Amino acid sequence: MSLRKGLIIFILLAFGVSAFIIFRSVDEQTIRSLLNADKLKLLLALFVVFAAWLCDAGRFCALSSAAHEHVPFSLGIVLTWLNYFGSAVTPMQSGGGPFQVYALYKKGIPVGKGIAITLMRTMLTVLILTISVPSALMLDPEILEGSPFLKGLVFYVFVVILATWAFIAFTVIRPDLVKKLSHIIVLWFKRFGFMRSTRRAIKIVRWLDKEIDNYIMNFKLAFNTGKFWVLVAVVLSVLHLAALFTVLPVLMSAVGLPFKYSQTLAVQAVFMFILYFIPTPGASGVAEGGGALLYSILMPANMAGIMSVICRFFTDYISIFMGVVVVIRMLGWGVTENLHKGASVEDA
Repeated sequence: MSLRKGLIIFILLAFGVSAFIIFRSVDEQTIRSLLNADKLKLLLALFVVFAAWLCDAGRFCALSSAAHEHVPFSLGIVLTWLNYFGSAVTPMQSGGGPFQVYALYKKGIPVGKGIAITLMRTMLTVLILTISVPSALMLDPEILEGSPFLKGLVFYVFVVILATWAFIAFTVIRPDLVKKLSHIIVLWFKRFGFMRSTRRAIKIVRWLDKEIDNYIMNFKLAFNTGKFWVLVAVVLSVLHLAALFTVLPVLMSAVGLPFKYSQTLAVQAVFMFILYFIPTPGASGVAEGGGALLYSILMPANMAGIMSVICRFFTDYISIFMGVVVVIRMLGWGVTENLHKGASVEDA
């Protein structure tokens, strides 16, 4: 799937499903509540989104410091927006990493270290959700009551997460086997004609070995001399999620809906946990429709749909738009397409 096609699918699904939800659920009471919304609280929701950006940017800076690299705060903000853009145009929200690694590489940080930094950032979020979601479900089991599909989806996500952690542990414990596997893949590419030059294949093998060493060195640095910065990153990760999850209750308060803050956190934690593993670009369509379904636990059905769309606008669409601006101004569309297609950083 090309970058343009991913972006088009995201827009069509997101706005198509949003329009359907609004058409099916909005009534006169909904419109009246929106027109009477507290404008200051809407501004507060925007401020909370800014706070989430700051926490995410600080997390990048902290993890880079743990790896004995310097990432200025301004670049941390750029990396945050790039992640939103890359996640929006790729299945399973997997595309943010390559853009971040490229941006770090342009600032002099080796690819292996860049991969480790961005991977640690993502896995910190997943780890917090892995701990918080079961806790939320135990404290508020009605979230999954009456929905076998949702129960199955949560189980599927747990399996994927456990497999991911197992793979990361494998790469750290046995880097020699990772190198051998990468060598085999390069040889297959050479054998089946995807790579003609033997010299080119040897160069790629050496580059992979160097970057795998950088990747492993980053983890060793982080958990030896960089423990303080990893702890800072953990705290910022918690604050980042807390800020994102606070947007919905603020919006609910703005339109006069009663809410229980702990319950809104629990529902959103389960929802984000699931969205990480939805195959559509940026989880588009599912994020809007699933939000309307889950938020009906928290509010009347005639408000759940529109609140899902508005919350998505604050927490995702604004950030994605900023990511588009950064991609065009900082990288250019051509480089962005190459990264999306998996071109090596050396060639980019």
